[in-house]
Amino acid sequence: MNEPHVASAPVGYASVDEMANALAQGRWTSRDVVEQLSERVRVLDGASTPTQVRAMAAIAEDALEQATLLDQERAAGTLRSALHGVPIVIKDNIEALGLPGLAGATSLQGRPTRDAPLVTKLREAGLVVLGSTNLSQWANFRSPRSTSGWSATGGLVANPWALDRSAGGSSSGSGAALAAGYGPLAIGTETDGSIVCPASLNGVVGLKPTVGVTSREYVVPICASQDSPGPMGRSVHDVAALYAILTGSDAPAVEERPVRFAFATTWGANHPATDALTGEVIAALRHAGHEVIERAVAVPTPEVHNDELNVMLAELLEDLSAYLANRPGDGVKSLADVVAFEEAHATTELAHFGHELFLMALESGGRGAERYQSARARNLQWAMTECLEPGLDGVDAIIAPAYGPAWKSDLVIGGHYGVVASCATTASAIAGWPIMSVPAGLVGDLPVGVALVGRANDEWGLLRAARAVEEAAAWDPYARPTWRNPARG
Repeated sequence: MNEPHVASAPVGYASVDEMANALAQGRWTSRDVVEQLSERVRVLDGASTPTQVRAMAAIAEDALEQATLLDQERAAGTLRSALHGVPIVIKDNIEALGLPGLAGATSLQGRPTRDAPLVTKLREAGLVVLGSTNLSQWANFRSPRSTSGWSATGGLVANPWALDRSAGGSSSGSGAALAAGYGPLAIGTETDGSIVCPASLNGVVGLKPTVGVTSREYVVPICASQDSPGPMGRSVHDVAALYAILTGSDAPAVEERPVRFAFATTWGANHPATDALTGEVIAALRHAGHEVIERAVAVPTPEVHNDELNVMLAELLEDLSAYLANRPGDGVKSLADVVAFEEAHATTELAHFGHELFLMALESGGRGAERYQSARARNLQWAMTECLEPGLDGVDAIIAPAYGPAWKSDLVIGGHYGVVASCATTASAIAGWPIMSVPAGLVGDLPVGVALVGRANDEWGLLRAARAVEEAAAWDPYARPTWRNPARG
């Protein structure tokens, strides 16, 4: 189908610079933008429309109040940053005043929220926190049979390019909200693939920064060694602008030299058309004068994946329990409480799949278990010494396919992401190093991205590499999705 008519389309697909300029010139007010985007969400996410993206968990109770205050400050000559008055949506596992912060779980309903420090940074920079986005429940670490994008509180997120296909996980709502034109900027979180996947499947840009660079306080956790909130947007420029706000850092002077890439020939997407499109991007990079060498980069073995799972289970037991114990309000205070709640409310919470990973975490023994300690040591040895350090030797970034085209969402059998996923996220997730997804183009009328992996704390270098990829791919960052009806095939 064509995009349903919504008057806010120009606002919804404006770049950060276009929006900032329109606000500065008085062509738009921040209040106008919030009103139009809120109406866009109401129309496209509403239960009565055939689109029903379900990307949004909630619109902030004070969104108009925030916008009005920022308009008043602008009129008085006060600007908090270059993004003053620009709206942003945040994943609903991040606490913010006036938003649910449920991580998709009914067990957290009614619990008060606080402004996470990263939300405070956004507000201090003058961004309007428009609302929160739906997600794969508990950030998609609950069952090996989960369906990406589904939560008990928000239902199943649809991909605006094809409404029966996955928006990815776990930051599905953040990726789909950007593609649907709900605003120019979003925050996602990633443990292993949860920003890169929805960015790739929705045709947007996502950056998982080095673990620890962005604050995780008041963010519902999986595991401290791998969790990282990060910026998402429709272009590399927009993501860089948001990254600067989140970290309080400025982009370094532009280097004139070509970018040096290592093309990980061993990290294919297991999807021929996606791999071929990645090859076209590689050829375009070379044509533009960038250096691309081909390199066999270590592939994770089943033992690597098993060690990573054991690490995540042990850390989940401690980290989620600590978070729940410290969150204000009455309710679940530990992972064991969550399991008991979900079993008591199985019709809602376990309607489509179980919580097998939670049960395994309860038996893990936490960080004190020898199994955890040896698994973490082996994981780091593989990720850093065998994979990333040799892979990045002499280059700025590793490049590889991210994911193939979006698979059909399936609440009966579960997710099928393993069929069209490369191994690009694994080593960076284990090591806590940065990774991005940048759109490469369309395969079967669905967007796919390339993944870029960089060194720890070299996000600006990674963003420079991402700009080169964006230019080589000739992707229009503000292309509108096709809103294709559910179909066979």
